[in-house]
Amino acid sequence: MGLFSSSPSKNSYLGVDIGFAGVKMVELAIDKGRARLVTYAYANLTTDSMDKSLLNNPSGAADLIKKMLTKARVTTKKTISVLPISSVFSSILSIPTTNDKELKEAVTLQAKKLVPLPLEEVSLDTKVIEKVEKSDTVKPSTRVLVTAAPKTLVAKYVDIFKQSGLELVSLETEAFSEIRSLIGKDRSTIMIVDIGAFRTNIMIVERGIPLVTRSIATGGNAVTQTIAKTLGIPAEQADSMKRDIASMQSFAQGGDVFPILSILMKPVMDELRYSINQYQQETNGSGSRVEKIVLTGGSALLPRLSEFLTKEMNINTYLGNPWARVVYPPDLRPVLDEMGPRFAVAVGSAMREME
Repeated sequence: MGLFSSSPSKNSYLGVDIGFAGVKMVELAIDKGRARLVTYAYANLTTDSMDKSLLNNPSGAADLIKKMLTKARVTTKKTISVLPISSVFSSILSIPTTNDKELKEAVTLQAKKLVPLPLEEVSLDTKVIEKVEKSDTVKPSTRVLVTAAPKTLVAKYVDIFKQSGLELVSLETEAFSEIRSLIGKDRSTIMIVDIGAFRTNIMIVERGIPLVTRSIATGGNAVTQTIAKTLGIPAEQADSMKRDIASMQSFAQGGDVFPILSILMKPVMDELRYSINQYQQETNGSGSRVEKIVLTGGSALLPRLSEFLTKEMNINTYLGNPWARVVYPPDLRPVLDEMGPRFAVAVGSAMREME
């Protein structure tokens, strides 16, 4: 699924994730039918500059990307990048027809009513989820996933990669990149929770399709600020502390981190429960039970977070591993495991043209 596409290539591909906290890139090549890691790079923004989006400074973003390309010795110009979930509108439509012409007209008509911008101002993409043919007891219908992104946003990405000297092969949403790298061909009902620096994205995925997507304005930075304020320590120290189990245990009463996690993660927990309720409503109660939760994003590394969510949500929760479907040198495993949750989007986007 892509909101912007050009002709693909059979060479290796570069996935680039431009986020609030920095840039991640991964180059993958096809090796005997599997994705093979060629190189990777990341650049973290300082705390002072995190509120200045790279998208609002195309020249600065392009300069940063060019430095990363040189340092990582990237060998391809074929690039796939992603649009943030928080900036993209998506909805599931149920259209009472299976006729392609009627379907297109009906989707356009409903999209005009639902998309918060005029259709001429957005890039619109549709994906048929399911077709139900007419029978003696059932009327024909089609379920369609509609995604819309502001053309002004798409233009910023095009500008950045043009200035970077890269060829933007495709531009898709974060949702599909993460599904590709974290879920693969698993058709069970899964919730992906991406805890970034400033936002947390939540998706409920059924048979590889994101039926519910939500984004809330809280993330790892809020957790850092809470720890810093509570203990009266600098934000940099609090950020390091939240990733260390011994430090978190000293922060928590009696060494049990679960009570402090219940405070730090309350906004996210409330949203997880709301998303599950929304999923049941949108599927009229016929949706499958969410079978597991997959954590990703930098703050997915909070000590014992997977165990905590398993207990609180009564759903088995795991730390996502975007490298599981990638071939790489064994001696890189410790490094890749440590930074894995931060690279799910970049890895998934690099895999797009290999499907």
